Amino acid sequence: MQSQKIGRSRPRHDLGDKEVDESLAIKSARLGRILSSLGSVVVAFSGGVDSALLLAVGKEALDDGIIAVTASSPLYPAAFIERASRIARLLGVEHIILETKELEDAGFVSNPPERCYLCKRELYGTIARIAAERGVNFITDGTQADDTGDYRPGMKAAGEFGVRSPLLEAGFTKADVRALSREIGLETWDILAGPCLASRIPYEENITPAKLEAIEKGENLLAGLGFREVRVRYTAGPTARIEVEPEEIERMLDSAVRNRIVREMKCLGFRYVTLDLQGYRTGSMNEVL
Repeated sequence: MQSQKIGRSRPRHDLGDKEVDESLAIKSARLGRILSSLGSVVVAFSGGVDSALLLAVGKEALDDGIIAVTASSPLYPAAFIERASRIARLLGVEHIILETKELEDAGFVSNPPERCYLCKRELYGTIARIAAERGVNFITDGTQADDTGDYRPGMKAAGEFGVRSPLLEAGFTKADVRALSREIGLETWDILAGPCLASRIPYEENITPAKLEAIEKGENLLAGLGFREVRVRYTAGPTARIEVEPEEIERMLDSAVRNRIVREMKCLGFRYVTLDLQGYRTGSMNEVL
């Protein structure tokens, strides 16, 4: 596979032995064959690690038979949209940015457990219209094997619109995605997971632009202080319930760091600022389900 050098790798992990490398090569070849067989695709493209790899391999397999579509709304940090645009441009893929209107949907704003389904149903419906207008055969997304282990109602919407998940079909795990992304030079190979900002608000509590803005600014604050994996959960109070990686909790409690975080979080509108002693974990808002 021809390397797509669109960013410098930052070695952090041992990617395994020869047996692992051979397994990855088999999956990579399988992924290329799956994409080639589809003929033409629209990729639901967030600019994250999974969809970036799908777009890169899809470009090689399909050339101009691939289009990237990215949703833009207050649910997504501006930096994510900028990254998606940059990656699509570097890969030479046509990129469409959709201004989505989730916050005009009262059902979505009420934040039920099926919130993600409502969001994805609108997104895939719009992408389906684009695909039909362009004569594109399939919609694809970046779902991979590790995504099947959590509560993900958005996958129901994907099924309703016949969305294909080539990474999942080829047997890719998140570790595989990162390994192949690093091998071909994608800058996204070790970026953090980036679910939409609404995932920081407890189910049944209304989603508002003000809450989303406070969450985004709060997480930018923590990232600016050097915390790598962070979440600011917006709970009643209003309270900022902060999650950082367990090994970073001690630094969070340093008096100078703690005082600055409290001061600036309160400037964002939070009345209380708390630290989750379990630390960062994926899908912590789903623990109530």
